Amino acid sequence: MSSPHDLSHNTSPSIDRGGLVCAIGAHTLWGLFPIYWHLIDIADSAELVSHRIVWSFVSFALVLPFLIRRGTWGGGRAVMRELRNPRVWIGCAVAAVMIATNWAAFIWAVNHGRVLDASLGYYINPLVNVLLGVMVLGERLDRWQWVAVGVAAVGVGIMAVGAGGLPWVSVLMACSFGVYGLVKKRTHLPPLLGLWIEVSLLFLPAAIYLGWRVSEGASGFQLGSLRVTLMLLFAGVITITPLALFANAVRKLDLSLIGILQYVGPTLQFLVGAVLYNEPLDRTRMCGFVFVWLALILFVAATHRPRSLGTLSPSSTRS
Repeated sequence: MSSPHDLSHNTSPSIDRGGLVCAIGAHTLWGLFPIYWHLIDIADSAELVSHRIVWSFVSFALVLPFLIRRGTWGGGRAVMRELRNPRVWIGCAVAAVMIATNWAAFIWAVNHGRVLDASLGYYINPLVNVLLGVMVLGERLDRWQWVAVGVAAVGVGIMAVGAGGLPWVSVLMACSFGVYGLVKKRTHLPPLLGLWIEVSLLFLPAAIYLGWRVSEGASGFQLGSLRVTLMLLFAGVITITPLALFANAVRKLDLSLIGILQYVGPTLQFLVGAVLYNEPLDRTRMCGFVFVWLALILFVAATHRPRSLGTLSPSSTRS
């Protein structure tokens, strides 16, 4: 007969190590992205976003047969039924605009010495998701979740007063990614398939812009070194690699754990901006970050209690 200790040991939930490695790997890559884009700042933000779109499209085209064979797209009939719905294509178009906006804001922040603002955007994004869930989906929050939202608003307000205005890059990143997550939640497409459709919709304007830059003699291909050229060509690979890791992690881990791990990325971005690039971190900005971190602690504690209320799950696409 098993002892109570043995019974509790046998019934305790186990964490899939492979899924955990994939999740940490994905968020670590997202957290270190500023270093990659900073190394190729010879190209302007619009060109870098266009390279990211074009080479992501090419990368997806190369791995498409493998993804289909592995069944990564999800159930065939359900997916085809979704793709026959015009509203799904409208949703994909809106999502494409939102993710392009998010990528552009992120790269602009990195190349203008505002990595800390980028990290702030991803810190407050989960709280924007919550507000969208309440306003659009009719979700409900308990008292402590509302307190967390209020504390985060105080933190952003402190930084706005100290800087003489709202940190618009942070707000734009958080809101664009929040709307992106909301649209993705309603389309019900597998994450990688949805992203492939989105970059496909963006491919033509991005390719035209890159062609224009080449015709003007202002392309990063023409002005940069061999290292810059190779990094531009690999822009698609570094975009879809963490997404593939994340998609694998979502299938193997509880969303509660995924939700906590999503703060690894902005924390690394904060360290990159403050330590590696020595961005100014005065007392006012530090105080604002402390309020945001406190809000996240309250939010995670309130959301992951036994009586957990539904909120938007973490979005599947990051910068």
